[in-house]
Amino acid sequence: MNIANPIQNRQPGWWLILAAFALTVAVYWPGLSGGYLFDDYPNIVDNTGVQPHDASLSTLVAAALSSPSSEFKRPLASLSFAANYLATGLDPYWMKLTNLVIHLLNGWLIFLLAGALLRSVPVPDRRVRASIVASLIAAGWMLLPINLTGVLYVVQRMESMANLFVLLGLLGYVAGRRRMLGLTTTPAGSTDAPKRGSVSADISGLLLCIASITIPTMLGLLAKETAVMLPLYAGLIEWMVFRLKMSAGTWDRRLLTVFLAVLVVPMLLGLAWLLPQVASPGYWSTRDFTLGTRLLSEARIVVDYIAWTLLPTPGALSFYHDDFQISTGLLTPWTTLTSIALLVVLTALMLWLRSRRPLAALGIAFFLGCQLLTGTILPLELIYEHRNYFASFGLLLTIVPLLAVSRTSPFALPRHVLLAGLLLCWTALTAFTAYVWGNPLQLAEDLATRAPQSPRAQYELGRTYIIYSHYDPASPFTSLAYTPLEKAASLPHSSILPEQALIFMNARMHLPLKDVWWDSMVAKLKARRLGVQDESSLSALTQCAREQRCDLPTERMMQAFLAALSHPNPSARLLATYGDYAWNVLDDHALGERMTAEAVRTAPNEPAYRITQVRMLAAQGRDAEAKQALKQLESLNIGGRLNNGLTELRALPSLQ
Repeated sequence: MNIANPIQNRQPGWWLILAAFALTVAVYWPGLSGGYLFDDYPNIVDNTGVQPHDASLSTLVAAALSSPSSEFKRPLASLSFAANYLATGLDPYWMKLTNLVIHLLNGWLIFLLAGALLRSVPVPDRRVRASIVASLIAAGWMLLPINLTGVLYVVQRMESMANLFVLLGLLGYVAGRRRMLGLTTTPAGSTDAPKRGSVSADISGLLLCIASITIPTMLGLLAKETAVMLPLYAGLIEWMVFRLKMSAGTWDRRLLTVFLAVLVVPMLLGLAWLLPQVASPGYWSTRDFTLGTRLLSEARIVVDYIAWTLLPTPGALSFYHDDFQISTGLLTPWTTLTSIALLVVLTALMLWLRSRRPLAALGIAFFLGCQLLTGTILPLELIYEHRNYFASFGLLLTIVPLLAVSRTSPFALPRHVLLAGLLLCWTALTAFTAYVWGNPLQLAEDLATRAPQSPRAQYELGRTYIIYSHYDPASPFTSLAYTPLEKAASLPHSSILPEQALIFMNARMHLPLKDVWWDSMVAKLKARRLGVQDESSLSALTQCAREQRCDLPTERMMQAFLAALSHPNPSARLLATYGDYAWNVLDDHALGERMTAEAVRTAPNEPAYRITQVRMLAAQGRDAEAKQALKQLESLNIGGRLNNGLTELRALPSLQ
């Protein structure tokens, strides 16, 4: 036997994947010179926690626990931002380059995982080399336009990093199962033949499976909660590909026990904890949809995701999707019922394909399974393109093997032409979009054009004009900012961000503030419970007034705060912001301290509010209370993350 044959047979696939890496780098390179966008600001630019002065243990612990995006803090992702900052500061180029490296690593893992899956099932055409098909799947995935935000939108490193662990876990699981089944690569390199394995191989394979499901899940959760889906994906692989079988062909009850422990029981416990909250109307008070309208809307969105992944257009991939029309009934709009029917058909097709083309069925299962976390009962925002970072792999796993057949297969030429056309279209659109992302002004104008009815897109365009104006009334960008901001303010379901930007801009430039801006802001704050963007807007205005850069009318600011506080159970952040304004702008220390104390009661584990409370108590000469508050703060000093702040507080005269 020529032992070099397996290596030689794999060479075309390896060359293809290397070429795909080079092409991906070339396509994304222009976009690396762009700036920050949207949620990058609260998570990175304005988050001093991920901007440490040194790499000491205390500062790194503080960085790890500084994410405002989630109650779980996503420490691994935050630490990666801190590492970037320590190396190159806030320069977005290096942040985006790091994202690109992670994307390439994920592409490499998809290549390995797809190859392992292709060699684990009987493929219809054994003359097609698994490594070539796997390289085409990985190449398509790396170049899909829908995955661009996972690279150039810096904060979505959380998503790509979580999926790095998901893919590692799945690759380890498949390797473990292959070891248990004694699968070995055939000389043709396209499918693997079973060979009865030893007892030691069976045990080591089982242990590898268990470790691959549990350890990467726990590590991935430190980057983003989407890593919790790893056990489900592994379960789908088992159901579609390996069928819970042992090498002898009998059922493996050990695997049933494993999935019962790592998937079924945690899922049931999670639902038992979550469903009572979901059933409460107050759970949805910060959203403009209910549980029912969300589920109806997500049916349309999931179908849209399929089209956006496989047949994307610039208008569809507009980044901002807050102009989406929520479904209020099966026929409102009519596409709701159609989308539900399509999803039912897709599910039936998955079940039908399971015994005929298991990888195609697995790809559909991956796509649908990925939507279960973000597209069902959690009160998340309805649409985000980056939610398909893993789901898109499932779609490619379904279609690419069906198109990448040998030249002797029926309709081979049309299939190859279609696959080549898709790859070319994906590459071209991603290259064009990446080029636009390389220029912040061009990006803002392009996204506003793609989504003319999106309040966020119009706001971002106006905000970009403000940045380019450098707060100079004579700048041509100053006059350009008003139109998109006023349009954004008038669009349905917009936050108070546009009004805040208009007020902030004119106040900074000492220009008149229109009453209509204040009236619109107060009306919105009265009409609904505040969202994160509304709270950020009030915080920005408070900071500007405190730093005496903005001359804001006190009565108008008070109207805004009272309107915001008119809703039950205000957030700790809102209470702390009002306390900041009362203490530093109104000079009402009693009100400021009372609001800060309420913020502490609302979020007792947030040290920032307790630090402010200690300072306020000390400034009022309430030394005993200040010392007691300081002692409570010290209990939150996990890993020394509050050392610097505590040192400053202990230096206050009243606390010595």
